[in-house]
Amino acid sequence: MGTIVVGYVPSPEGEAALDRAVDEAKLRGSSLLVVNSQRGGRTADYHEVALTNEQVQVIHDRLHAAGIEHDVRGLIRGKDPADDLVAIAEEESAEMIVIGLRRRTPVGKLIMGSNAQRILLDASCPVLAVKRAED
Repeated sequence: MGTIVVGYVPSPEGEAALDRAVDEAKLRGSSLLVVNSQRGGRTADYHEVALTNEQVQVIHDRLHAAGIEHDVRGLIRGKDPADDLVAIAEEESAEMIVIGLRRRTPVGKLIMGSNAQRILLDASCPVLAVKRAED
C-alpha cells in the first residue's frame, strides 16, 4: 500500500486538498499522511499549539470515520511548511503530495505562493494542486 501526503491548513483550500486526498486514497487503496505544518518553533505560544492539537484531532476523527488508514502530524518546529512536506514525502516514499492553492489576482498569478511553488519544484513525487470550490 502506498502513501499519499497532504498538506493541510484550516482554510477552504486546506479542506479542498484534504477532500481530494481522501478521494485519491480510496481510489488507489493508499494510506493518508496529513501534515499540518506551522512555522511557530520556539516562539509558539500555548494557544497556537493547543489549536493545532484540536485540528489534528478533528482530522483524525474524520478519517477514522471514513475508514482510511492514516496518520496525522501537527508540526510546529520553525521550518517552512514546504520543507516539511517535501522531507516527509521523501522519508515515506510517498506516491503523491496533495496541496491546496489559493486563487490569485492577475498580478499574483505571475508568482504562485512560495510554499506551493517550492513543493512543486522540489518534490520527487507527483504533486496534485487543488483549488477550492467556487463560492
